[in-house]
Amino acid sequence: MKLPVNRNNGALALAMVLALGSGFAAPLSAREHKAPPADVTGPAGDYPVTLGEPFVIDGVTYSPADTLNYDAVGKAVPMGADEGVMARINGAHRTLPVPSYVEVTSLSTGRTILVRIDRRGPMSGDGLVALSPMAWTELGLPDGASAPVRVRRVNPPEAERALLRTGGPAPRRMDTPEGLLIALRRKLGLAPPVADLPVTINPSQVVAVSTPKPAATAKPAPGATPALNKPTPKPAPMPSPKPAPQKDAAASAKPTPPPQPPKRPVPVAGRYFVQIGAYSQRANAEAAARKAGGSMAQTGSLWRVRSGPFSSGDEAERGLAKARAAGYAGARIVRD
Repeated sequence: MKLPVNRNNGALALAMVLALGSGFAAPLSAREHKAPPADVTGPAGDYPVTLGEPFVIDGVTYSPADTLNYDAVGKAVPMGADEGVMARINGAHRTLPVPSYVEVTSLSTGRTILVRIDRRGPMSGDGLVALSPMAWTELGLPDGASAPVRVRRVNPPEAERALLRTGGPAPRRMDTPEGLLIALRRKLGLAPPVADLPVTINPSQVVAVSTPKPAATAKPAPGATPALNKPTPKPAPMPSPKPAPQKDAAASAKPTPPPQPPKRPVPVAGRYFVQIGAYSQRANAEAAARKAGGSMAQTGSLWRVRSGPFSSGDEAERGLAKARAAGYAGARIVRD
């Protein structure tokens, strides 16, 4: 007895094989056309900039924000081993964008370096910023749990960004002057307030004032008997002076000169400068000097570019605004 044969079975089987073949081929094609990983060492490594949602650490809520003029003082702490420490000069901050760039200044020595913020932290304690071991060593901080620092957000050129992205250090910044360090330490309570500072007296300005000594009492000669209750002779009456002839008061009165306005102190010239930047390559320094209208001078292995001098702080502020308008957001006012 012959069984009935369905002639459509062959076509159905062929369709199933083709469908399965196309299903296995799709993942292979997707693997072949997979996009390459992002270039973290080039300019694309700084984008996109992320902020994130608010979060809580030790009962305090932190809200990330894109603050361009961020400038704060606090404590730096070493980056923990569980934070993905790499051989780079980088750090962690709780609110600044990721990534971003800051100048970190040691309030003990004034040394300043450029640091790339590429993660959130510190995730415990009251530290302002967490620094990698390379950043800690580059800043010259002592071994310990924390160190007082200043963190200021800047916009460095692409050449310095590339150095930090590839693990190298950026050129050293100028050391912060002692006067500014004292003011920054005072914000942290590490320096006495102005009212408690000792007063320095210049010995050359001290005028000696002599105090008259009391007249010495004459002692009686040996063997002499002092007179007791001896009346004191009265002095002879003096003739009264004749009154001088009075002159006309209006004629004798001298005219009073009009009051003169107080003289304004002359500002000391050459006290303020606008620090545009410090460069390890002379060509970069010359380009910055031409663009910002400043001058350059070599300090060690760096070429320092600045404008000035300015005779007052107001003029220096106008020079600072001009430098930042030229694209040098990291420019600052220094005193010579």
